[in-house]
Amino acid sequence: MNAWAANAATVSPSADTADGRVHFTPANLVSQAHRSLEVETTGRVLRTIFAEPNHFAHHAPVTAVWGDEGAANHLRLAPRHGEPGVEAFVYGRSAFEFLPPGMLPRRQVKSASQHVARQHGLAQDRVWYVRQNGAAIDRGAFHNDVVSVANENVLLFHEQAFTHARPFLDRLSRMVPGFVPLEVSASELPLEDAVKTYLFNSQLVTLPEGSMALVAPSECSEHDATRQVIARLLAAGTRLRHVRYVDVRQSMSNGGGPACLRLRLVLTEAQLARVTPGVWLSEDVYVRLVAWVKRHYRERLAPDDLADPHLLEESRAALHERADERDRRARSIARRHEWDTIAERLAWAMADAGSAASVVSGARA
Repeated sequence: MNAWAANAATVSPSADTADGRVHFTPANLVSQAHRSLEVETTGRVLRTIFAEPNHFAHHAPVTAVWGDEGAANHLRLAPRHGEPGVEAFVYGRSAFEFLPPGMLPRRQVKSASQHVARQHGLAQDRVWYVRQNGAAIDRGAFHNDVVSVANENVLLFHEQAFTHARPFLDRLSRMVPGFVPLEVSASELPLEDAVKTYLFNSQLVTLPEGSMALVAPSECSEHDATRQVIARLLAAGTRLRHVRYVDVRQSMSNGGGPACLRLRLVLTEAQLARVTPGVWLSEDVYVRLVAWVKRHYRERLAPDDLADPHLLEESRAALHERADERDRRARSIARRHEWDTIAERLAWAMADAGSAASVVSGARA
């Protein structure tokens, strides 16, 4: 699956879709040839984890003519996660737009975003397409999640994140009750520093009591201007009240902060129950994964090892073991769903029988 989970797919929760299912579209990642090779596997993984068709709908990636980078260019705002929201698709260029020499590639094409919104069955009045500021892209914000992040009714964004921010913000103010825009100006944090520290690539999460926390890379705590911005945001009296710094330097060195490492899903309790077992991290799952790694992973891997046919055999053996375990769990969940369906039908039959008995009893009286 994609190394950066935010590039894996675009996901629309059931509260937003016409058929009440969660919709998935894997990102085609055609902007870079080596990344486009991941798409087939990503789709297969998502279909395996979210296999129940009554709750989950899976679509083919957008045609390779239009670049799609997934959730890295997708924002969702709502009063609460489970309520209907506004889905914002951020794009870099239109389908037939040619850029002058010297500009960095605009990876997200508007037509791709529109295609995703249509096949997810999103209401047109609850979708907004907003163009990313070209200056931000040319300074290294190749995805919009480098200059903005959203969670429930809060949007944290850089002043230069969007080309035409005002209509977008006005729309959110009208459509999202209690909308809170948190803007960071270029004077307090230049784009170059925003990209360097990945402030906006933090994860913005809701805590159990309703407040929010910013899960930021440790680089933010080490940069004076960024640290001052965070202090101002925490003192602003909004739901954002906490910050947690995490060391993700290996990921940062390869271009991904905390937000790149997650693909956000909004699921109901019924949908959670239909997810393939074994995918949620628990103590038991952690122990089994560590044991699997120790059985199959080499302690060291040098460039010359890539020519060793035994490495291929070892890799296949590791994957086959995981696949066998996955198949066993899939059969288990299939049996569980079968019994759940039988129990549900039996309950309806008993209810119908009870209603019929009441009618007969009333007629005799």
